[in-house]
Amino acid sequence: MARRCSTICLPVSKGAYLACIDSPAAFRRWLDGAFRDAPELFPKGFAQGYTLKDSRFSAKRKLRLRRVVCKATGAAFSVRPCFALPYMTGWADDVEGPLFLRGFGVPFWALARVFGRGPMYWYRLGVSLGRNSIVGATVRRAELPEHLLADEHHQPRDGRKNYVATTVAEGCCLGAALAQSAGAGDLQAAYQVFKQEAHDVRANYQPKTVNTDGWQATQQAWRALFPLVVTLRCFLHGWLAIRSRGKLSEAFRALSEKVWQAYRAPDRRGFAQRMRRLWEWARRQVRAAWVLGQVQKLCGRAREYGLAYGHPGGHRTSNMLDRQMRAMNRYFDDGQHLHGSKEACARHCRAWALLHNFRPWHPAVARAHGGWRSPAERLNRHRYHDDWLQNLLVSASLGGYRR
Repeated sequence: MARRCSTICLPVSKGAYLACIDSPAAFRRWLDGAFRDAPELFPKGFAQGYTLKDSRFSAKRKLRLRRVVCKATGAAFSVRPCFALPYMTGWADDVEGPLFLRGFGVPFWALARVFGRGPMYWYRLGVSLGRNSIVGATVRRAELPEHLLADEHHQPRDGRKNYVATTVAEGCCLGAALAQSAGAGDLQAAYQVFKQEAHDVRANYQPKTVNTDGWQATQQAWRALFPLVVTLRCFLHGWLAIRSRGKLSEAFRALSEKVWQAYRAPDRRGFAQRMRRLWEWARRQVRAAWVLGQVQKLCGRAREYGLAYGHPGGHRTSNMLDRQMRAMNRYFDDGQHLHGSKEACARHCRAWALLHNFRPWHPAVARAHGGWRSPAERLNRHRYHDDWLQNLLVSASLGGYRR
């Protein structure tokens, strides 16, 4: 196992678990049924058979856990029900509500004031989710996405600016690693975390495209990690540069219409033609020199923007990623940013990603997505448990790692 996680977490009600845990035969029947229903939650060698090793009793929770040994590998694994938290730190039903609110950025001291315990209890409980693989826990029954988006979100850590290298696909955050700077070396090390987790799920994984905002260090990092990936430049960032100071221009409304008319061109040739016409029109109509310069930059990148037409499914704008980053920004701003060691802050960023992927949507949003209640559910078209936190814990069986 990549992180030496040896706990199999399985969906089961408390009554059903207590009815079978004391009987080896009943426990075997339940475990065999769970393996038939969800083999992806078990280690690779489990299909070759297993033996019951021993059991231990948690004095904190008054709950018995059993361990099994895979015959093929000799490795031992604990079997934990999903209604109990890792390390027996509590019951899932007791912390589901506070962690749901924490996903919206409610500070730890506020959780302690309303729900009891101390602020550090809720801090440790939330941050501990970051021990799991983001990719492995989120992508359980789906294929790894071929078209990605990547960008860095700067966040203060004890007063110094750090960067959260964020990878997004299919509405889910698949990577959130901390980088000390925005240089190519630090960003490559941060995005390497996503690559390792993705290769743990599928050893030969190679994304087809990645959308970036044009920052050279980001593109260099992705090309170094995935030499065959095609980097697509975000069209939206080019437009935002124009809009930042162009809103006061008399020609802004007409300029806006022509820019997005070019974006909606049906093919690459039509896109290039519309961009040339846009530049010709702007030279005649736009009087503000700074705005005209930004339009020139946008039109001069027509070849870069046009690459997306050769890769159906690739992201031409970073809208999907920007929505995730707005949620990330609110989360850390409301919690007074990052504090502590690099390792603790990195785990905190990963914990946010998993909370974001599994925390339920508004009921109206869930209805609009066919009844799936979170990004991870929609991606996998499956849920292991009706309670979102227990669904997360089950998805993070074996820490989310396969190998």
